[in-house]
Amino acid sequence: MTTPAAEQAHEHPQPNLPHGHGLPVSYQSPIPIRRATLGDAIASEWTKIRSVRSTLWTLGVMIVLMMAIGLMSALLISAADTDLAGEPVVGLGFFGVLLGSICVITLGVLTIGSEYSTGMIRTTLTACPSRARVLTAKAIVFFLLTFVITTVTATVVAVIQTAILGGGGGSEGTGSVWLRATVGVGLYIAALGLVSLAVGAIIRHSAGAITIMIAVVLLPLVLALFMFAESLRGLQRFLFEYSIPNQLGALYGSTVTESGPSGWEPLLLMLGIAAVAMGGAYLLLDRRDV
Repeated sequence: MTTPAAEQAHEHPQPNLPHGHGLPVSYQSPIPIRRATLGDAIASEWTKIRSVRSTLWTLGVMIVLMMAIGLMSALLISAADTDLAGEPVVGLGFFGVLLGSICVITLGVLTIGSEYSTGMIRTTLTACPSRARVLTAKAIVFFLLTFVITTVTATVVAVIQTAILGGGGGSEGTGSVWLRATVGVGLYIAALGLVSLAVGAIIRHSAGAITIMIAVVLLPLVLALFMFAESLRGLQRFLFEYSIPNQLGALYGSTVTESGPSGWEPLLLMLGIAAVAMGGAYLLLDRRDV
């Protein structure tokens, strides 16, 4: 005579398991396992940057500044019937881009600085232990986003200004000026944003990094304006020539000084600075605790 428990054991025999193990030896997870890639990190960073409000506000304000200042400049010159004296019409977009660059600087710092402020960086590096991969993904997503938005906005502003004022001045190298004033400016501002991202990774404090970057953009030009001593003429000329506002002006075909970077040189210079800054960020990110 068998008990009910013995009958159940006979009907549902237990699998032969090795001693001390709770699962069969041949068990495999039904979830596919693969190595994380840079593409996964880029997808993660894209989700972050498009879902936070700071991206909408900073880039939205930049677009409004570029459009509003560019349009008002063209309308005022058209109403006053002012002669541009050989300057290209697209050069009127300079003022909007200069102010809009502050928005890109802010977003560049916040892209990584906000994670340090909230402690989210610990979660990010837990999910992706490769710090270089995280920083690379942030840089790629941020650079492409700011480049596309700046280039498209600068192109729209240039088209509107040309429609209002006609061909304007600057017949020499018009195609080259247009390319620098759209694609060149977009690359320059995106590279400046990369410098901000690197400074944010190095400083790890949003307010401090933003302050440093605004000083980098504006302070050289402001200091040069107050250098009246004859012994400081050389330094004054250097600050004028290599200040960021003058470099942006060179991309538009109009500079504060007759010498200094011209043509595509400001873009190459900024790309070099961005490469050095990102190199420092990679080095410190690997050597410091979170």
